[in-house]
Amino acid sequence: MNPKDIPGTESCSSSVFVHNPHLEEMNDDILYHFGFGTRTHNLPAMFGDVKFVCVGGSPWRMKSFTEYIAAELRLEDPKAEYPNICAGTDRYAMYKVGPVLSVSHGMGIPSIAIMLHELIKLLHHACCTNVTIFRIGTSGGIGLEPGTVVVTKQSLDATFLPKFEQVILGKTVVRNTDLDPSLAEELLHCSKELDQFETMAGNTMCTLDFYEGQARLDGAFCSYSVKDKQEYLNRASEAGVCNIEMESSVFAAMCKLSGLRAAVVCVTLLDRLKGDQLNVSPEVLHSYQHRPQILVGHYIKKQLKKKALCS
Repeated sequence: MNPKDIPGTESCSSSVFVHNPHLEEMNDDILYHFGFGTRTHNLPAMFGDVKFVCVGGSPWRMKSFTEYIAAELRLEDPKAEYPNICAGTDRYAMYKVGPVLSVSHGMGIPSIAIMLHELIKLLHHACCTNVTIFRIGTSGGIGLEPGTVVVTKQSLDATFLPKFEQVILGKTVVRNTDLDPSLAEELLHCSKELDQFETMAGNTMCTLDFYEGQARLDGAFCSYSVKDKQEYLNRASEAGVCNIEMESSVFAAMCKLSGLRAAVVCVTLLDRLKGDQLNVSPEVLHSYQHRPQILVGHYIKKQLKKKALCS
């Protein structure tokens, strides 16, 4: 049902903005890749209490985060089962515990962009306010020890410029990729409180490809030399790039447009200056992947505690 048709939500308003006048003319907004609709689902009842959203590539990782945050916040039995709310579709996975929503976004800009369009509309239709969103994931480091957590200052494209470009109606539209600096500072402070692993702030390069787009030598195709690769990565380092991944630019651009306070928190799995392939045990890899969850979980726990003390 439409939020306006739900008793008690006539004056419902959200601080999550959509910039699409056509939505007002639609009797039913179908969030196809989530399996929801404004007429078929009571989105304010389902998601109206959401204050924190964590998104990441892997469905398994996002379910793991939900289980972790449930235990940290003591909201529910840590051994409880958390069903995939998007079980009616195989595109994305979504989990919820208390005010925390966890959503997978797949790999690459196109996949996360589709998910964010529907997530932003979901939060808007659900009348959510004061939402903070995090992308937690993995990345390749540049000159960093594996296991270092990078809190992104700016997302840069593969030419080291802070912009996201998209072709709309045949024209190139350029959008800003700034992230919330105060949120980044708060996360760095949380890391000092935890004192469990190395965390730093730096620029993140967002590429369109995992292999040639990231100057790897191990793809099916490679038209450049080892020297070319090293020179490119060194130029990236000189531009302040600390890590490389594939989603941060559109994440930053879309969150900024919608008014969402956003941060990107990624762990480095290897130093790209020393190689292209992972050679660590599954146990070490799992430990690294858990680090962004620990940091973001600590931040959420701290914010909810602060809110409880003020209420």
